[in-house]
Amino acid sequence: MLDLIAKINSLFWGSILIILLVGTGIFFTIRLKFVQIRKFKRGLKQLTGDFNLNGKAADHNGMSSFQALATAIAAQVGTGNLAGAATAIVSGGPGAIFWMWVSAFFGMATIYAEAILSQIFKRKVEGAVTGGPAYYIEELFNKSFISKILAVFFALSCVLALGFMGNAVQANSIGVAFENSFNIPTYITGIFVALLSGYVFFGGVQRVAAVTEKVVPLMAGLYIIICTIIIGLNYDLILKAFEAIFVNAFSSNAILGGLAGTGIKKAIRYGVARGLFSNEAGMGSTPHAHAVAKVKNPVEQGNVAIITVFIDTFIVLTLTALVILTSKIDFTGITGITLAQKAFENSLGAIGSIFIAISLFFFAFSTIVGWYFFGEANIKYLFGNNALNIYRLLVMICITVGSLQKVELVWELADMFNGFMVIPNLIALIVLNKLVVKTSEEYELAE
Repeated sequence: MLDLIAKINSLFWGSILIILLVGTGIFFTIRLKFVQIRKFKRGLKQLTGDFNLNGKAADHNGMSSFQALATAIAAQVGTGNLAGAATAIVSGGPGAIFWMWVSAFFGMATIYAEAILSQIFKRKVEGAVTGGPAYYIEELFNKSFISKILAVFFALSCVLALGFMGNAVQANSIGVAFENSFNIPTYITGIFVALLSGYVFFGGVQRVAAVTEKVVPLMAGLYIIICTIIIGLNYDLILKAFEAIFVNAFSSNAILGGLAGTGIKKAIRYGVARGLFSNEAGMGSTPHAHAVAKVKNPVEQGNVAIITVFIDTFIVLTLTALVILTSKIDFTGITGITLAQKAFENSLGAIGSIFIAISLFFFAFSTIVGWYFFGEANIKYLFGNNALNIYRLLVMICITVGSLQKVELVWELADMFNGFMVIPNLIALIVLNKLVVKTSEEYELAE
């Protein structure tokens, strides 16, 4: 099964999705006149202006802009920033980090477009605000039968990719990390995470928003501080680490302690794939959070969406990569969260492994909450509110089972279903690009 899925991913991620994702990002970067640079300062201002650890409670009319941003970041900042960064470096060489940056830069324009469209086409389903790509995909081609098929395909792929397989990935990494640090069997960790997640799931959007707005700022802030301290301790290798990243992006020369890249093709493949899994730009996941934000104009949430990719990739993921690349450890035979733990242990001793295990718990748990919420929006689209309890129970089962599977299989499954989500979402973004540009230009003229 692993070999079959790996072949499918090789086809998807070998060139097709890389061209589509980066190409769409470049397209919107040009169409929107480098919006990720022009609107960056405005996005930061909106983020800090709405910052609150205990804001107004979310309700059936949606979340505050900060709660929506926190939910989006909760989904983005997870194992992709820890285990994903390590996997990318081992599989694609240090150069994979460069291609993560490239895809993220252009992805900032893509996610801006996603947020705007999700705001424009959000709806009330049985009295509660919801939205996401399925709703704007349905608007394509004058709401034709093909549009409906694409919307349903996206919705099903999202439920499978995030609610089921994606959350299995999160649980898998938590289980491995806690087994490494505390010798706790993975099945016990899986059951605990499933029960804790269920508590949040059954509390609805109010509990989801309450968890993410508190956990995300605290966990991200602490992680950034610890990473900065470790990199500072290994300051003598910082320049070498950046040299390895840039040189290995275009060659396989050994740069850092004999660490060599694996060739440009693999660097691009794993950099873009892991980058997508981390920042989710173009995948169609975070628009579910941006859709329910209470803002005066869709462009305001688009500005905030740009910042989510920056925080995820250019700050958190980059810090993780630098910790690994300056760790002076032997990478042979190590991958995933185990490699990240070894890197932190190198500077902090046993405390480093424990810190990663605890950090990963909060990162991955918040991602589970965010991805559950994204899947929920698509369950509502497909079946209405009556199916929510069944969906919640199935996600809890996937969390438990996912903690027991081999990490390679879980990651490959996640990659495959992520790829299935991307295609209908990008089709919709390209077809509706004029609406995005018009909405953005009208807002700028009115400022």
